Amino acid sequence: MSLRRTKIIATLGPATDSPEVMKQLLEEGVNLVRLNFSHGEHAHHKKRIDLVRDVAKTLNKTVGIIADLQGPKIRIARFRQRKVFLENGDSFTLDANLSKEGGTEKAVGIDYPELVNDVKVGQTLVLADGLIELLITDVTAHQIITKVTVGGELSNNKGINLKGGGLSAAALTEKDKIDLAFACSQGVDYFAFSFICVKEDIIEARKLLESHHSHAGVIAKIERTEAVANLDEIISVSDAVMVARGDLGVEIGYPELVAVQKHMIARARALNKAVITATQMMESMIQSPIPTRAEVLDVANAVIDGTDAVMLSAETATGAHPPRVIASMHQICLGAERQRVTKMSNHRNECEFKRIDESIAMAAMYVANHLDIKAIVALTESGSTPLWMSRIRSGIPIFGLSRSANSLAKMTLYRGVYPIYFDVTQHDKDRVVRAATDHLLAQDFVSKDDRIVITLGDVLGVDGQSNSLKIISA
Repeated sequence: MSLRRTKIIATLGPATDSPEVMKQLLEEGVNLVRLNFSHGEHAHHKKRIDLVRDVAKTLNKTVGIIADLQGPKIRIARFRQRKVFLENGDSFTLDANLSKEGGTEKAVGIDYPELVNDVKVGQTLVLADGLIELLITDVTAHQIITKVTVGGELSNNKGINLKGGGLSAAALTEKDKIDLAFACSQGVDYFAFSFICVKEDIIEARKLLESHHSHAGVIAKIERTEAVANLDEIISVSDAVMVARGDLGVEIGYPELVAVQKHMIARARALNKAVITATQMMESMIQSPIPTRAEVLDVANAVIDGTDAVMLSAETATGAHPPRVIASMHQICLGAERQRVTKMSNHRNECEFKRIDESIAMAAMYVANHLDIKAIVALTESGSTPLWMSRIRSGIPIFGLSRSANSLAKMTLYRGVYPIYFDVTQHDKDRVVRAATDHLLAQDFVSKDDRIVITLGDVLGVDGQSNSLKIISA
């Protein structure tokens, strides 16, 4: 059986709203779905959550659900004629006092009046994901006066970035808090928090989740220059990070993006956290039935670098053929994973471990990579042992067997980990290894006489108790 190790995240939208399309997406290999709270009403998101769960249940699949909160997206207001064309050299003003509907080719309103306090003469504002650039020539109490250096068409509600970073907007808005409460009520598995700058942003987010009694994982979206500078401390308090290449590329400049992406993937893996690579991975397939060669290489390089997951946005949410996009990405990931470099690791060889269960996880991977092992099995409550295992590069599948729905859903993000429901408390301690092996045999994940590494604890069904490693034949 050819199991893909890299996980695929599909953003839901109008193009995925039918049960037929959703079934195709999951059959083609979607591991997690993303709800983009920058768009849509709560009623729409609830319908999509229910649809995913219903289809996943019929297919006997565990599919993780990510609620991606909008964050403080700073935007221009709207134009009288919906859009204007800015010529190079034009004077153009961002005016906090202008009517939200009164934009012209000379000026437009802004939805974040404090922007005037964050900028200074000589800096560059970048609009519409990098399509428009404005050099700031003057700043007043409520106006930012600029000269157009890169012109083009500008339409309503386009985003604003400050090249080099430095915007002060708080990471969590009132809208985010309302959306978070709703998503908590729906039991989503992960929250992605936008425009994180410092670890305190994530700490605040965790406290908010705790107030709603949510056990969801926390994903920090790295989109700001400041976040790159504070990367390790942000990773340390998060469950995963996302290389959000849209706003990040605009802020730090596209030439810097490649090195930053590679560094982020490496640091997340080194710090035992998951990492997602996102934005424009298969952009041409919004319309085209096949990806460009550049897109193939982009996805493959992220896989070779060790990303846990690759994410699709408009390609699935509003694209012409979402299942075909998933099928293409699946094949690209498999192709990249056949490269020898994706199966070799020096991860944490020099480290001294503080926890017994982490030591067992590392030992299991060392054994698996140096013996003829067909599968690695972790009997786990929290999913921590499979996460640690997945930081080691290996071509061997890791099966995370758990009775916890929350842990199973979180494991959908971990590279090379396949979550499977299994209740250890329903079996005698001296029979649980055989029962787990039979469970995998029955689903054709392993074959008779395959050699397997299995980890478990002397105390079954308790978090943090993994202290044993066995090598058995199926």
